[in-house]
Amino acid sequence: MKKVTRREFLGKSAYTLAGTTALIAGFESAVNVKAASRKVSPGDKIHIALIGSGGMGKANLSDFLRIPEVECLAVADVDEKHLAEGVKIVEENRSKKPEAYKDFRKIIDRQDIDAIIVATPDHWHALPTIYACQSGKDVYVEKPLATTIEEGRAMVNAAHKFNRIVQVGTQQRSAAHFQDAVSFVRSGKLGKLRMLRSWTYLDWKGRLGHPPDEKPPVHIDYDFWLGPAPKRPYNPMRVHHNFRWFWDYSGGLMTDWGAHMVDVVMWAMQEDPKGAMAIGGKYGFPDDIRETPDTQQSIVEFKSFSLLWEHMIGCGIGPWQREHGVEFHGENGILVVDRGGWEVHSETDSFKQPNRINRMQSVPRQGSSRDYHFTHVKNFLDCMKSRKKPVADVEIGHKSVIACHLANIAVRLQRYVLWDADKEKIIGDPEGQKLVKSHYRKPWVLPT
Repeated sequence: MKKVTRREFLGKSAYTLAGTTALIAGFESAVNVKAASRKVSPGDKIHIALIGSGGMGKANLSDFLRIPEVECLAVADVDEKHLAEGVKIVEENRSKKPEAYKDFRKIIDRQDIDAIIVATPDHWHALPTIYACQSGKDVYVEKPLATTIEEGRAMVNAAHKFNRIVQVGTQQRSAAHFQDAVSFVRSGKLGKLRMLRSWTYLDWKGRLGHPPDEKPPVHIDYDFWLGPAPKRPYNPMRVHHNFRWFWDYSGGLMTDWGAHMVDVVMWAMQEDPKGAMAIGGKYGFPDDIRETPDTQQSIVEFKSFSLLWEHMIGCGIGPWQREHGVEFHGENGILVVDRGGWEVHSETDSFKQPNRINRMQSVPRQGSSRDYHFTHVKNFLDCMKSRKKPVADVEIGHKSVIACHLANIAVRLQRYVLWDADKEKIIGDPEGQKLVKSHYRKPWVLPT
């Protein structure tokens, strides 16, 4: 095969912006790119670009631009309205207009950009991240890292091969109160931990309804929005924020919020899952267009403990409950942590009985640290200069969300799935292993 330069590949002969035809198959073999070894030095300007200017993309961009040394040179989005909003944020913060692209590959080609923010729907996390690593750029990528375990491993491999800094947007890792809670768990004061519980209850999220398919609006390049996902008719309830409720693009609340809360479990316990089982379905909104379960209970098995995950959409929440959280159940007490703080509950003296183990003293609620999303962004930028691994390195993001993927595979197959963590493979279940893999729409190809 004749080798072509990246610039030749990105020329008009390769694709047209108007039609945004899909990426030529075999990108990674056709383009011989050696990742740049450049390093951002202290005092240097950091040139970034944003890919995906939806809600989280604009939030990320705003925090990056709080740091004076950061300049945003480009924004990309397939939705012209979102694209204009991202450009406006840069103009308001820097009085400079960034280049605006429908096609993110124009950003990948630029050698004046040091890092990119990937804040696309989940099915578009892998390819921009991998291409950026290949071209010598560091990456801040939103959670969950990927839609499949195979995608996540490919992203880790690219970061390692090209020696890039890749931070995943699980910002609890940068929150002081989460760090304190994890340290307390690891201290052993809770005693032996056998059962953990994590959850999210979205009382504010209601029915999507079942609107008919329609013609895509002119301001959205819908074929490019689909990208490697299967070809589907356009429906207004499948795109933008609602993408997370469809298997083609995401994994529902199990990966959306599990990527945050289950990550705290993985952080504290430092064990790989052995398997998972789950039950759930569309119990709250059975006639809804949503595909992923609105109600789900998952049990993930580890060597020394089990994790129970629960989620519900459109449910009531009592005054004693929190929207998201993690409970560490130890023999000496229970530590509860969420975004508002953490505390430890223990038995009172009135419940003590002969021969009962000695309980620790309860720990009153410790308040949450503020602005830790910005701290997470700053950690990424600091690591771009030091070349040290960030607090939510891509390998961490990959391993944490595996438990969520396994739970989703179990609920879809309605059976227990057994996991080989070393080989990253489901054991003895070809149908389950198929869901570990990615199945891209041609001619898009996942570099592995």
